[in-house]
Amino acid sequence: MITVLLVDDHPVVRAGLRGMLEAEPDLRIVGEAASGPEAVTAAAALTPDVILMDLRMPGGDGATATEKILSRASRSRIVVLTTYETDADILRAVEAGASGYLLKDAAPAELANAVRAAARGETVLAPAVAGRLLRQVRQPVQPGLSAREAEVLRLVARGLTNGDIGRELHISEATVKTHLLRVFSKLDVDDRTAAVTTAMARGLL
Repeated sequence: MITVLLVDDHPVVRAGLRGMLEAEPDLRIVGEAASGPEAVTAAAALTPDVILMDLRMPGGDGATATEKILSRASRSRIVVLTTYETDADILRAVEAGASGYLLKDAAPAELANAVRAAARGETVLAPAVAGRLLRQVRQPVQPGLSAREAEVLRLVARGLTNGDIGRELHISEATVKTHLLRVFSKLDVDDRTAAVTTAMARGLL
């Protein structure tokens, strides 16, 4: 029997996942969590074989929770299950140590097989995600910038304020400022406009 922990801030999504997976004779849902911190606590208490982790949640994102869970030498395998397939999101999940990355439109059979594969220690990637990750490895899109720094800079380019960016990424405004200061230093610029124009000129955006 493979034990599974569901992590998603939407109760309806968790209920749907529970219904799909519990229809499989070899899968058992042992718990649910609605935020990153809840996931960390539940993972330590339940030690599930596989954790299905949403990426963007209020109160603590999935990538940070993944890092914290795996830093405690947890035996759980973590598969990100999200609606997002941007390069930055994929890299954050992989860098955090996730064993797989699936999109929420996956068919029930695909999801169940992914849980089984993760439990066996295999890496699970949706085809579209695998292609993006391969391109990143062959030719990094954001040389010199971390995935999060590039993500913040893209939102700056869209005209968002620090407060807007913080709400979009579920991080504090102070953290946004820290990322921007690092971007300024790496690009050798002094302000937001120069950072965006320089990044565009270098092909970073």
